[in-house]
Amino acid sequence: MKLIKRKYLQDIIDVMGTPDIKVITGVRRSGKSELLNMFINYIKENDSNSNIISINYNLDEFDYIKQYKELIKYVSNKYDPNKNNFIIIDEVQMCNDFEKAINNFHAEQKYDIYITGSNAFLLSSDLATLFTGRTYSIEVFPFSYKEFLLYYNENNNDENFDRYVLEGGFSGSYLYKDINKKYNYISDVYRTMIVRDIVQRNKIQNVLLLDSISDFLIDNIARITSYRSITDTLNTNKIDTNDKTVGAYIKYLCESFAFYKVRRYDIQGKKYLSTQDKYYLSDHAVKYAIQGTKNMNYGNIYENIVAMELIRRGYEVYVGVLYEKEVDFVAMKRNEKIYIQVSDNIGNDFENNTFKREVDPLLKIKDAYPKILIARTKHDNYQYEGIQIIDIANWLLE
Repeated sequence: MKLIKRKYLQDIIDVMGTPDIKVITGVRRSGKSELLNMFINYIKENDSNSNIISINYNLDEFDYIKQYKELIKYVSNKYDPNKNNFIIIDEVQMCNDFEKAINNFHAEQKYDIYITGSNAFLLSSDLATLFTGRTYSIEVFPFSYKEFLLYYNENNNDENFDRYVLEGGFSGSYLYKDINKKYNYISDVYRTMIVRDIVQRNKIQNVLLLDSISDFLIDNIARITSYRSITDTLNTNKIDTNDKTVGAYIKYLCESFAFYKVRRYDIQGKKYLSTQDKYYLSDHAVKYAIQGTKNMNYGNIYENIVAMELIRRGYEVYVGVLYEKEVDFVAMKRNEKIYIQVSDNIGNDFENNTFKREVDPLLKIKDAYPKILIARTKHDNYQYEGIQIIDIANWLLE
C-alpha cells in the first residue's frame, strides 16, 4: 500500500523524549499502524544510538506474549542501558492486563513509550484510569482532501473533489478500482468496528437495536437530533427501547470514533445547550457504503466534511444558536473563534433565496470574529458584507 507523509508523524516527533506515555488513537483503518512504522523508520534514520523494542500484536510471532508479565520480561530482555530505548507496541490490548506492563515501564523511567490499540480499550476517558503516568494522545483521522490529492498525486479540480466526496478518506479502499468494491471495504471496516469495539467490549445483547441506532444517525448526519426523537422513531418502527439505552448506545458509537457529537452553543448567551445535538460520521463515505448513493444530500455531506476538517485542525466545534436561527459551526481554538455556514450551491445571485437564507444568521452576529460561508462556488474567495465566501475545495486545502 502506498504511504504518504502525514502531519501526525511530526506530531509524534515533537514529543519524542518526553516522559509521557504516547497513545495513538483514532477510528479503525485510519492509518495508526502505518504511522508507527513510519515513526520507526524515522528513529532508525535519525538516532544512531537508538534501541527500538517493537511489538506488533497483529503478527503471529508475538502470540506468546499475551500476559503482562511476559511482556515485561520480553521488553526487559531487549533493554540496552547504553542506548535510547523506545517501546513501540501496536494493538497493545491483545496483551492481558497490558496497563500493568505499561505502568511498570513508565515507572522505570528508562523507556520512551508509544502504543496504539483498539479504541474500546484506549478511550481518552479511560486513560487516566488505565495509566498512572501522564499520557499524551494523538488522534489519527481518515485522509483529508489534501491527503487524498497527495496520495493520488493529483491537483485540485472538480473531478478530484467529486471523487473525494464519493470515496472518502479510508485509504485502504483506494486499492480498489471499482467504487462498489471500495464501499464493500468501507462497510466491512464499519461493521468490524461495531462488532469488536462496541458489541464485544460492552457485552451488548441487542445488536439489532445498536444497528438501528447506527442507521438512524447515518441517515440523519448534520441534523439536530435527541435521544427522545430517536427513541420515538424506533418505537414507531416496532423496535422497543428507551432514552437511557439509546443514550448509552450512542455513547459507545462515539467512543469508537464512528461518530462525533457536536453540541449546541447559545451565541448570545455564551453558554452550552443540552438535549439536542448533531452527529457526524468520522468519514462521510460510510454513509454511501452502508445506505447507498440514492437521494444524496450534498449539503449534509459537505457539512460532515467541514465538521471533520475543523476537528482535524484542532478546533472545538459547536452548533451555533442565535434568535432561533442556526449557525452550522462555531469553531473555537484558544482565543480564536470562527462562525461558519456550509451550503451545497448558493448560486451567483446575491438576491436569491438560498444565498439570503445562508448569510442571514451570520449577518445577525454582531461581534468581530470572522464569519465564513463555505459552499461549492467553484470561484475564488470573495466577500459579502464582511462575510467571506469560500469554495469548499479551496477551504479544505488551506
